[in-house]
Amino acid sequence: MSTSIYIDPSYPSFLDGQLFNAQNSVLNRDDQLLPFIRVKEMLESRNVRVATADHIVDHSSSISGLDKPKYYSLGIASRFESIEKEGLAELDAFVIMEPPIVAPHLYKMLPRLSAVFNRVYLHNTVGDGYSMEGVNAGTLRKFYWPLPYDGVLSQHWSRSDRLPRAVVINGNHKAWGKPNELYSTRISAMVELSKFDCIDLYGMGWSKWWDRRSLWPAYFLNRRALMKIYKGHCASKYEVLAAYDFCLCLENMHMQGYITEKIFDCFFSGAIPMYAGAPDIANYIPSDCFIDRRHFASWTDMWRFASALSAKEKCVYRENAKNFLESERATPFFQSIDNVVCGWHK
Repeated sequence: MSTSIYIDPSYPSFLDGQLFNAQNSVLNRDDQLLPFIRVKEMLESRNVRVATADHIVDHSSSISGLDKPKYYSLGIASRFESIEKEGLAELDAFVIMEPPIVAPHLYKMLPRLSAVFNRVYLHNTVGDGYSMEGVNAGTLRKFYWPLPYDGVLSQHWSRSDRLPRAVVINGNHKAWGKPNELYSTRISAMVELSKFDCIDLYGMGWSKWWDRRSLWPAYFLNRRALMKIYKGHCASKYEVLAAYDFCLCLENMHMQGYITEKIFDCFFSGAIPMYAGAPDIANYIPSDCFIDRRHFASWTDMWRFASALSAKEKCVYRENAKNFLESERATPFFQSIDNVVCGWHK
């Protein structure tokens, strides 16, 4: 092959080629690995070898001149220093997929990352949520959350037997004292809406009161109300979302450009997002695709608006989301990993 590229995934569980393993039902839940599998298949059709970065030593003896591999990281930061020191690969791009409240260490490393990588991708390039001190701003690029599909999932999106309720699909995580976090806001919203018997909760860790993730006031003070709406873990987000009219869709923090799979999962499945998160979301997704929390004084007011929508009005939201996914505005999300990894090869 003409050259090789090596990718460090976001977490170690995706190493040893698992980042591209469509058959791994746990890691590839709801086809989340499709963007990476597409890139691997496309590049290998062009005679470029693609592997996870734990295999970079396999070909170190053949590295020379123009055949020098390219290295990418989707969040693992323990390998690039040795790669640079030993000259094993060109440090082409580092992607920070997690927000500062989840991976603060990566944002603290930005001065170093922006000094050694050709490009650094993150949710915004203006320092919202993190410090620009010492950062080479010229290397920063806007990161778009990678999508597995460029259209709706018809078998889910077209369902007409939906519950006139809202659903939440999130794990239980502690975020006590972290700036701009929305974990506690999510809990407050669920508790407020639970008084109307209009909301159900799915996800990992909510029943484990003894777990360290539960050791903070937002969870412990509201545990009884949360357990009344908790339905357990779900195998497929799409199947669950397709059973509901609405989804309470909150990002993990307020930050410009931080738009994740949460709202897109709703679009794929036909659930209408009741959204809170990126303040600039309308720059990326048309505002007629979701219900914006900022337009209401409370979660109660938001639910009153949503629950009063006619069947026709709900269909309009779904159609708008479908049209968006099929439009050029969604292309940066669908082709996100292609643009990170394949830009040099186009």
